[in-house]
Amino acid sequence: MNQRDQISIGSQSILWVAGVGVGLLTLAFVLGVQVGKQSAALRKPVQKGVEDELKDLPEPLLDQLKVFEGDGPDKLVHAQKVDASAPKEAPRPEAKAEEKAAEPERWTLQLVATADAAEAKRVADKAKAAGFATSTLKEKGQLKVRLAKAADRATMDKTAEKLKKAGFKPFALKAE
Repeated sequence: MNQRDQISIGSQSILWVAGVGVGLLTLAFVLGVQVGKQSAALRKPVQKGVEDELKDLPEPLLDQLKVFEGDGPDKLVHAQKVDASAPKEAPRPEAKAEEKAAEPERWTLQLVATADAAEAKRVADKAKAAGFATSTLKEKGQLKVRLAKAADRATMDKTAEKLKKAGFKPFALKAE
C-alpha cells in the first residue's frame, strides 16, 4: 500500500470531534427542556364546571346574562305585540342606502382577546382604573375586552393613543 492510500487521524482531531459532539448533545438537551417548559405553559387548565366558568366571567358580562335567567328570552321576544292584520310595507332599497350614508360608521377599540378569564379581567380592571369603560364578550372561545362606547374613527384613533400611553395595545374594530 502506498502512503497516499492511508488516512491518519491525530489525537487533536479526535478531541475536536468529541468536543463538537458533546456540544451538540448539550444544545439538544437545553432546547428540549425549553420546548417542554413552553408546551407545559400552553396546555389548557383542567376543565371546569359551568358554575366555575360563570364565576370567572367579568361582572359586566354576568349582568348581561341575568336577562336570560328566570323568565327566559321567550318573554323578551313576545313583549311587543304586532298587529298581524296590518299590511306590511316592504322597505325600499333606496331608503336603506340613504340611512347608511347619513349614519357615520361606529368604531370601538379591542384591548385583548384571550381564553384566560383572569387575564381578561385583569385588562378590564386596568382599563377601568385608567378611566376607560369596557365590556367583555365571549366569541369563538375567546374573551374579548373592548371599550364599552363606540364612536367615529377619528375619536377612536385619539382614544387609542391615550390607551397606548397607558400601556395597552388597542386596535380598532367596526362596532356592530
